Amino acid sequence: MTQELGKGGVDPKLLELLVCPLTKGRLRHDREARELISDTARLAYPIREGIPIMLVSEARRIDD
Repeated sequence: MTQELGKGGVDPKLLELLVCPLTKGRLRHDREARELISDTARLAYPIREGIPIMLVSEARRIDD
């Protein structure tokens, strides 16, 4: 059985379930940057080899 993955190698169903570990808010998927963005926390969580790294310590701070 083949699992269909979204662009960037992340399961689209997984993306629907994930929330920001800091705010528990929704995330936006930036396919080009391979990141999950929390607009509320102003953090970008990396996606490495198709695996979202949902650690605040690994997230990139988004500055204006």
